[in-house]
Amino acid sequence: MGEFEAADLGDFVMRAGIGDGGTVDCVATIIGSWIDPLVSALLFFSSVDRVGDERRERSLCIEFHCKMVPDLTRVHTEYSAPIILLIHTARGTARSMQCPMDAAASGTSPVMQFHGIVDEPPSHSSPLHTALERSQRHCYGHETPGEFPLAVSPSIATCTFFSKPANFEPNFALSLPEVAAFDMCHKRPMVKLMAQQEREQLKQRCGGSWKLVFKYIVARERNYSRIVAGPGHSIVVTTKGDAYSFGANCWGQLGLGDTEDRFKPCLIRSLQGIKITQAAVGSRQTMLVSDTGSVYAFGKGSFVWEELSDAADHITTPKIVESLKGVFVVQAAIGGYFSAFLSREGQVYTISWGRTERLGHSSDPSDVEPRLLSGPLEGVLVAQISAGNCYLLMLVYQPTGMSVYSVGCGLGGKLGHGCKNNKGTPKLIEHFLTLSFNPVSVAAGTWHAAALGDDGRVCTWGWGHTGCLGHGDEEYRVLPTVVQGLSNVKAVHVSTGEYTTFVVSDNGDTYSFGSAESLNIGFQEDEEAADDADFSTPSLVESLKVLNDKAVQISTTNSSYWLNSEMGYPHTFALMESGKLYAFGGGIKGQLGVKLSEGQERAQNPERVPIDLC
Repeated sequence: MGEFEAADLGDFVMRAGIGDGGTVDCVATIIGSWIDPLVSALLFFSSVDRVGDERRERSLCIEFHCKMVPDLTRVHTEYSAPIILLIHTARGTARSMQCPMDAAASGTSPVMQFHGIVDEPPSHSSPLHTALERSQRHCYGHETPGEFPLAVSPSIATCTFFSKPANFEPNFALSLPEVAAFDMCHKRPMVKLMAQQEREQLKQRCGGSWKLVFKYIVARERNYSRIVAGPGHSIVVTTKGDAYSFGANCWGQLGLGDTEDRFKPCLIRSLQGIKITQAAVGSRQTMLVSDTGSVYAFGKGSFVWEELSDAADHITTPKIVESLKGVFVVQAAIGGYFSAFLSREGQVYTISWGRTERLGHSSDPSDVEPRLLSGPLEGVLVAQISAGNCYLLMLVYQPTGMSVYSVGCGLGGKLGHGCKNNKGTPKLIEHFLTLSFNPVSVAAGTWHAAALGDDGRVCTWGWGHTGCLGHGDEEYRVLPTVVQGLSNVKAVHVSTGEYTTFVVSDNGDTYSFGSAESLNIGFQEDEEAADDADFSTPSLVESLKVLNDKAVQISTTNSSYWLNSEMGYPHTFALMESGKLYAFGGGIKGQLGVKLSEGQERAQNPERVPIDLC
């Protein structure tokens, strides 16, 4: 499973709630920093008791903690990570189990101990002990957020225990993590709707393990776009899968059936009953992806409009993209000159403009069908796609680590290959190996790019105009370069715009650098001076810190088409751990979700958007 810095694991919690009919409805909250899902999630299951010939299922709730040994600087999680297991029965009582730590880390005996509490009616359950209760934490990302107090004495177990056969269905030979990973994977619609043969093929492509399949799924879901600050309009997707839109609507890009601008979030009612998981926006268009793999498009000109619009030049209500019906799409991305789609099988399809060759593959310029990117991507799993103005980044999953491929226009070095040449087919960015940098997320800005590493470092490359690369100058970089100004920050999220970059740290602080022209960088207070202000090194966004809430995701306008009468100035969203959404920057078309004062064009400080994403 690889090694991790002791500080990386910290304290994290995975929780499962009791569902209907004796099932376990799993929801996970990772607290602290990025943690390898192989170590984290895989411990939710229902225990099975047999009384004679009767098979009786009893729901359990497991809370899984990992506390690293303080004096160990590096810990191999396969053998020596101490784990605390807290097991809660449906009746509200609890039991803990203990199995030995490895000899290298402990002198405990190799005898497994069970400390059981006899099941009692709820009225006889032991009261909670205040001294043992954890501080309550908000379960961000679950449609019914709640708190889970603890009232048991935990015991110690080791990861080696979980490598043994667990004797659980569907395969009694699978280890407990494999059983749990199998369960977590099959709760995802993308796996649930697969044929058995397709599931097995996905498992083999991921390395032959359900843990690795789950790791791949988590890597992909981590990068879903639920808040999108477009060039003039905005899209927000709630945990329940509802889609809201607001802002400029001159081409029907809000999907509300008309072309009137909106200054507050409006539910796209024509999609009620359809669960939306991800959104993508362009200069005048929007795409939404559902949990069943369908793509809905509306607005004007996103290279699928030829099949959708008939005689009309724009679409005001969502229409399904028929040419993608044979593809289960999990992510969509819109660039300045192309659209890209990621399938559940980890394959990438593109539709591009017809001037010369299409992005990533050669085809007739009149061909408007989505085409599969193959060549260097043959046989690999793509976990994320990110679109810039005229180029595409692809995060490729491998059991041993991630890698990044790029394709398209190379001006300014934004493809990351050490030159400014264009690439007609995807090419591996090899420099990450030189940096010993394992990317877990990529962000393609309009003219520059960024990558987040599993160790919390951030790399940037491409055009450095206004200091958007964060290296203290405005020079371009043709190779990924670590942002030294973030050396004391452990980053967990990165977002790029036209000439701006945002980084969120593991403690919820937000840093930004680049152009402050529209006040969308978060810390320029003088509106008159903002037009000429650039920040070439990372600075803490104090206006978000004073909200006493932790940022989890940032989206900033990523387009060169914002400055016109249709769009207004670019803007930025900050999604907080509490589920609250804040916006700042340009807002004359309603893209902030709040109406500004008379004569005001930009919001200097974060404005609360009247919508809760939880």
